[in-house]
Formats: sequence, C-alpha cells, structure tokens
Amino acid sequence: MTQEAVFPIGTPGQPWDESEKAQWLAQVTIKRSYQDEVMSKFAALSAEFEQVNYGALTFDAAKYPLFAFKTKNWSATKKTILVTGGVHGYETSGVHGAIQFLDTKAAHYSQYFNIAVAPCISPWGYETVNRWNPKAIDPNRSFYADSPAEESAALMAFVASLGEVYAHIDLHETTDTDECEFRPLLSARDGKEYEAGIIPDGFYLVGDSENPTPEFQKAIIDAVAKITHIAPDDDGQLIEVPIEQFGVINYPVKKLSLCAGITHNHFNTTTEVYPDSPNVTAKECNDAQVAAITGGLDYIIEYLKIG
Repeated sequence: MTQEAVFPIGTPGQPWDESEKAQWLAQVTIKRSYQDEVMSKFAALSAEFEQVNYGALTFDAAKYPLFAFKTKNWSATKKTILVTGGVHGYETSGVHGAIQFLDTKAAHYSQYFNIAVAPCISPWGYETVNRWNPKAIDPNRSFYADSPAEESAALMAFVASLGEVYAHIDLHETTDTDECEFRPLLSARDGKEYEAGIIPDGFYLVGDSENPTPEFQKAIIDAVAKITHIAPDDDGQLIEVPIEQFGVINYPVKKLSLCAGITHNHFNTTTEVYPDSPNVTAKECNDAQVAAITGGLDYIIEYLKIG
C-alpha cells in the first residue's frame, strides 16, 4: 500500500520536511484535558507521596507541567522501583493505571521498595490522543543522550536523580489505531511504503532481549490473566516478533531507545494492554496495568526474600 493511499501529507517515497511536519501539527486537535483528567487526581496523591515537578513542555509550559511521585519513606537500604506511563499519550490505561497504582497499592509496597512513578510523560500527546509530540517525534524511540524529544530528556534527567533503579515497568497499550492511523502516519513521515500488520487481541509484554528475565515476565502474565485475556500468538509471533513464551516477546530496548531501557536495571518490562477488545472495559484495562505492576513486585519480593 502506498503512502499516498493511507496519509495525505507529503510526497510518496520522500520523508517529510519541516513544512510538512508543520502541516501535520496544524491539523492536530485537542480531544481531552490533561488538567481535568490527570492533574486533578494529583492533589489527593500528594498527601501520601512526594510530588516532584521535574519539568514542563516548552510547547506550552503553563499547560503541560511534568510530574512524578516518590514514596516518602525513601531509604538507601531499599531497592528502587520505577513505574512510567503515558510515554505515548494516546495509550490511556498507561496513564490511569499508573495513577490507580499510586492510589491503591503503592503505599503497601513502599515498605519493601523505594517507588517512583511518572504517570503521564507526554501530556500534549494525552490531550491530542497522539503517539508523537508536537515535533512529530516519537518519545518512545528517543531515550538517548541529547534527545530531540523533551518528554524523553526530562524523564531521563528525573530518573538520573533516583540513583540505581532495580526494576522498571513501563505501561503501554496496543490499540487498533496503531494500524489504522499511527503506522500509516509513520510511513508517510519517513517516506516509506506502509505494510499492514496485525494487532494482537489481548494483553502481552515486551521484555528485554538483552536481559529477558522469563520468570519475572511469566509472573506478570499470570497476575494479569486473572483480570483480562492474554493475547494468543499468531503462528508463533506477536506484532511480527517471535514469542519468547506465552504472552511475551522481547525487544532490544536500549538499542531501540525505548523507555524501558533507560536504566541499568535487573528487571524491566513493557506492558501492552488491548483496550479495543469488545471483551474488556476501561476499568479492566486500568486494573490489568495495576496487576502487571503488583505481579512484578510480588515476584521481586519473593526473589529477594524480603517479605
């Protein structure tokens, strides 16, 4: 399928220039409120956790401040756990699952761990229901030094302040719009031909091919399976990647500059909830994200024998 057939901006076979990126930005609209849907929940959390303002998006600094939360009983004797959500702003349960974890579970686990949660890394993307930032950059391919994505650069600076991170769980979704909108858009931006893929019907994980930790991944899958269905493989693959085990594929997360690769951790994973299934609700999607976090933390408690 040609670029022209799937997205009208640009010349087929040629990457976008700055004028074409500006043309794309001009047609992006606000669809929901970061202030009303996300930041409004922070006040209640600040009583229990330390709220950290780690930056703001220069696109509109007053409208898009960046926040994270840390457990108050921080201790050098505890391992540090990082939870991130909303790297891709359109992936709703990543944001609200992180907030729900803070609201319902983080205080309990703070007896075992230092916990830092950045629930909405890309607030402009949240409001516009977008994978990219205003510069047509994907923050989740931009976690490297001198990043052109300020969402990614700001998070990396915050994470550097935490010291050693023992485990990192990055909350995402795979939605039907990945195929009908965002992958065609990426092909148009890069001047490449679009090739259709398959969206897995269910939850799955993306582990780290350089540090696969299969038992950790399985513990998360087992926990989430109590909430929602796990994606069956498509002839031994998910999103055209060979499965490592049921519900799990592995990526070279550092090489691809993904959020899950920003620290030298012992355990990391990226969740992928499927919110477009007719068999799930928004609540179940959020619950699945929380189950992924707690399933991973329960495994680590057992692994370290600290319970």
